[in-house]
Amino acid sequence: MGTVRMVATECETASKVTKRNSSFKAAESGCFVLWQMMPDMWSVEMVVGGSKVCAGSNGKIVWRHIPWLGSHAAKGPVRPLRRALQGLDPRSIASMFASARCVGEKRIGDEDCFILKLAANPSTLANRSDGPAEIIKHVFFGYFGQRTGLLVFMEDSHLTRIQTAGSDAVYWETTIETSIEDYRCVDGVMIAHAGRSVVTLFRFGEVPMSHTKTTMEESWTIDDVVFNVPGLSMDSFIPPADIIRS
Repeated sequence: MGTVRMVATECETASKVTKRNSSFKAAESGCFVLWQMMPDMWSVEMVVGGSKVCAGSNGKIVWRHIPWLGSHAAKGPVRPLRRALQGLDPRSIASMFASARCVGEKRIGDEDCFILKLAANPSTLANRSDGPAEIIKHVFFGYFGQRTGLLVFMEDSHLTRIQTAGSDAVYWETTIETSIEDYRCVDGVMIAHAGRSVVTLFRFGEVPMSHTKTTMEESWTIDDVVFNVPGLSMDSFIPPADIIRS
């Protein structure tokens, strides 16, 4: 269980750049609750700025519910929740990077880190593509402290090509940089209790001077971590009825 604060700090078009105040008053604040049972079964609810977003996985289906889109299932294989990878689930982090390649070293803050790289293979990208939206690239970098072995920074780059009949192709590139901080020992497990992400959404296409770029920031803190939650069962991760029917 934790709290979160989000703010859009910059919006750029071909003709102008608009910067917004990133002060506390300009941000939207909210909270989230994450439940997990085994790495592939999870459920998260987040409320920010009066809107509620839900997502979950029963180990076979990953789904999400957004107020303006309703419920829908994600294509492709089951994958861990990004929030859990932000220092909240060491087992999922270790499993995800088990096949990664070490590509170098870098100093992050006061920590000397080694860098592990993951890149989705073509078959995975094809399975996750949906209709006119084709995922071209998904690359993930994890920066681990050489002294502690803990994940302290992540870079996530995602490129999607969208083309409908009779229109030019449009590309969306999403880049997320996340700093992970304040590790504390909870029942013998090191859990991160704070972090900050900067998200950049870059849209470009065939038409000259048509690009847009939006930058958003998120900061989060963890208020409470509990293992072996009484009453938590497989029934807690059942997808919505319309997802099951489809």
